[in-house]
Amino acid sequence: MMLSSRATAQVRAVDNRTKAMVPCTGRVHTAPVMASMATKAAGAPAVFGAQAPCRSRRTFKVMAGEYVGAVTSEPSWKYGVVVARFNSLVTKQLLEGAHEVFHRHGVKAENVDVAWVPGSFELPVVAKQMAASGKYNAIVCIGAVIQGATTHYDAVVSAATNGVLNAGTATGVPVVFGVLTTDNLEQALDRSGGKVGNKGGEAALTAIEMASLLAQLRKDGKAA
Repeated sequence: MMLSSRATAQVRAVDNRTKAMVPCTGRVHTAPVMASMATKAAGAPAVFGAQAPCRSRRTFKVMAGEYVGAVTSEPSWKYGVVVARFNSLVTKQLLEGAHEVFHRHGVKAENVDVAWVPGSFELPVVAKQMAASGKYNAIVCIGAVIQGATTHYDAVVSAATNGVLNAGTATGVPVVFGVLTTDNLEQALDRSGGKVGNKGGEAALTAIEMASLLAQLRKDGKAA
């Protein structure tokens, strides 16, 4: 249905107010309430869940001495992705989400190397070695740890979390934690392309932003 010129102006006004009020995350987001206000005013049916790609995370004014990473990758930058085979029904979808976001934000397919490991417990050692090679601007770790009836879950989550953190701090290369830790398979599927989005894509976007931020700081001699 075509909107009247008055309704179109209302939509634009609402959109502008939204951009000024809400910081952009760089991810696909929904704004059904604000959009429905304008369509309702024009007598048109409201469309809920309409999605629009967020162009940039930088929607606020950056002052002198402040640094904010961009979400568009430099053409020469390379990224490593370490993926756990365990719970591959989930991790394959997380990897697809990461590839999609990399592509959408300027990363060529040949600039993404993927290494498969048996499980989330093994993610840190490979991530750390890839980061230490000096060939990558950022590393993404992808896995899925689903709660079971034993304490094994807690041990794996703790080892993966601490190990990924250590890989980044020890090498100075961003190593992003893209490991799902859920109570059941349904929650994991919801977060790997389902109704909650794709956390693999979010991890890829974080990797791009962190690579950009560190590059800016290092260019100005403010990071090692």
